[in-house]
Amino acid sequence: MYTSGKYSSRGPALIPRMKTKHRIYYITLFSVVLLGLIATGMFQFWPHSIESTADWTLDKRSVHDAPLIRLPVSSPIPERGDLSCRMHTCFDVYRCGYNPKNRIKVYIYPLQRFVDELGVPISSTGLSREYNDLLSAISDSDFYTDDVTRACLFIPSIDVLNQNSLRIRETAQALAMLPRWDKGMNHLLFNMLPGGPPDYNTALDVPRDRALLAGGGFSTWTYRQGYDVSIPVYSPLSADVDLPERQPGPRRYFILSSQTAIHREYRAELERLKEENGEALLLLDKCSNLSQGAASARKRCYKGQVYDYPQILQESSFCVVLRGARLGQAALSDVLQAGCVPVILADSYILPFSEVLDWKRASVVIPEEKLSEMYTILKSIPHRQVEEMQRQARWFWEAYFSSMKAIGLTTLQIINDRIYPYAARTYEQWNNPPVVKWSSVNSPLFLPLIPPRAPGFTAVVLTYDRVESLFRVITEISKVPSLAKLLVVWNNQNKSPPEGEKKFKCPECTAIDGLSLDQTHMVERSECINKFASVFGTMPLKVVEHRADPVLYKDDFPEKLKSFPNIGSL
Repeated sequence: MYTSGKYSSRGPALIPRMKTKHRIYYITLFSVVLLGLIATGMFQFWPHSIESTADWTLDKRSVHDAPLIRLPVSSPIPERGDLSCRMHTCFDVYRCGYNPKNRIKVYIYPLQRFVDELGVPISSTGLSREYNDLLSAISDSDFYTDDVTRACLFIPSIDVLNQNSLRIRETAQALAMLPRWDKGMNHLLFNMLPGGPPDYNTALDVPRDRALLAGGGFSTWTYRQGYDVSIPVYSPLSADVDLPERQPGPRRYFILSSQTAIHREYRAELERLKEENGEALLLLDKCSNLSQGAASARKRCYKGQVYDYPQILQESSFCVVLRGARLGQAALSDVLQAGCVPVILADSYILPFSEVLDWKRASVVIPEEKLSEMYTILKSIPHRQVEEMQRQARWFWEAYFSSMKAIGLTTLQIINDRIYPYAARTYEQWNNPPVVKWSSVNSPLFLPLIPPRAPGFTAVVLTYDRVESLFRVITEISKVPSLAKLLVVWNNQNKSPPEGEKKFKCPECTAIDGLSLDQTHMVERSECINKFASVFGTMPLKVVEHRADPVLYKDDFPEKLKSFPNIGSL
């Protein structure tokens, strides 16, 4: 029998050599294990801090793993809240200081579990998904800092979004125990559902000293203008339902009401409007024949017919948003998402982000007492304007309402603009969608209609048919602080002016009445000037060349043809 074998210089091999593929496998396995041990050791002994991480995701950092803090019964309670607070009285801007990026720095307190002496939590829900999303978005933003000494603004990790889940006294005590509380100075609280039965206060009832409040239901009585920030009530449907954007234009219904908890007096008035206007108005209510639950929350009914909500909102030009027990309603967010123009009937309600957003471009606000006139009021709005409002409503939702991230970062940007006003966003940046209208200029016919702070001048603009130039002039003139009114004289009798401001037609005016069309105009003007000079015995008028047109100097024609090429704008 023949046996093959391999021999080395030391003689025959006593152990069969391992096959090549097995050898590679074991070497690779050994390398992986060795690298894992090295990495684990470096992680264990390398200096690092949990507090320095920006991880606010519930699946990685659970509130149940947070330190437990017991609140003694004798713990101090903050003051109710100073209604006279303003940025120059209750906010220390010197904490913010100067930085090249003109951006405030925000610190989020570490998660803690606050309980009373008996071990009962201060909140029945703990950290909600919405508040976790909010904190996560802020911690991932350029506003965030994990260095408490650099912070300009402090946000507690105590969830006060929904007052219904809070123990008021104990929550206030927990706030007062925060190490940097200092009577709430430079602290920001987020609350969307304020008050409780039976009166439902329009601001958070938790005593909070001087803290700023980003609230979702402010009235003119509780809102501290220039200090608090009015925010929307977030709608969970924003994350669960995808409504593709619909092109502006006429819809199947003219007016739609979809809220289910409407006061009986409002419901009766809406039913009367329905009787008068028939199919133009769709009045929906909750479905009595469906079992309660998440599925029924997304349904609405009218006389036994079931509609999908919020999809049905896209079938109407205008959607009613009535006040409920609280002024702020999540229905406003649903309506905006659908691209339906909200018709808001909630007296004294401070609209979300109204400090920077021009709601006249995206909504119609009607006093509650004029609900019976709603149909007539809405019918008077030109079709072109309705389409612009539909487009603006959808864009407001996308930019400022669509997520807790959008709501949180918009709030911080508003506060940032107050602290660094020289670097603040402009009206156009806040309100103009990225899509440009009217070629290179946006329509200014929805400029903010606010009363002047002091008596000012009235600007009269004469135009004929140059819409783009007109819009440029109006936009620039409107920036002048002393402007009180602006009157546009549209001289083209054969073409209607742009839809928008109010129109007053001159019935006596015709296209052939222009002064420059009169052949004797130049002769009469010369005679007038000569008579003027003869009375004085000399020519008292001096020749002065002056050009004050803010637009024409930019026209694209040879420079040598411009008499005054260096003129500036208004």
